[in-house]
Amino acid sequence: MTTDRELWAQAVDGDREAFGMLFDRHATAVYNHLFRRTADWGEAEDLTSTVFLHAWRRRADIVLDRDSALPWLLGVANGTLSNTRRRLRRAQALVQRLVIQDEPRDDADHADAVATRIDDERRMSDLHRALARLPRHERDVVELCLWSGLDQQAAAAALGIAVGTVKSRLSRARRRLSSDLGHLIESEEGT
Repeated sequence: MTTDRELWAQAVDGDREAFGMLFDRHATAVYNHLFRRTADWGEAEDLTSTVFLHAWRRRADIVLDRDSALPWLLGVANGTLSNTRRRLRRAQALVQRLVIQDEPRDDADHADAVATRIDDERRMSDLHRALARLPRHERDVVELCLWSGLDQQAAAAALGIAVGTVKSRLSRARRRLSSDLGHLIESEEGT
């Protein structure tokens, strides 16, 4: 199997198919990471597209330091989300005009799919609020290690910090979240 580093080198030479293979390997992980950060399926989809567009444009400037491109892509995803949030605060009206809502095209009942999406977004919003109470540096580690499945070394590479720092931040975040999420689970069971 061709490594990400080899595919990246081929993409640098203009091989769109190699870049497509990288997209196929990592788009779902990037998308899920961004959904967990935003609690919004549509926003996560838009941001995922932006991440891979950025990767394509910057492919000649980037040298992967690992066999997997995922840590770098998740770092780009975090930066892309931060930049987008800043732009949203400045230009909310413009962004709302650009959002396209998909309309159902047939008479099929989409109630179950809509209800599932609403429930997913509600749960993710609850979790997002719990994460928002963490310091930013602990939240970054949780999102990369626990949600996106990176090992601690890969998270350290994505964040540009030492592995020991990732370990200590993750430990503190787990303690804080276990207390906070326990309350969320109890309140959900009571409904």
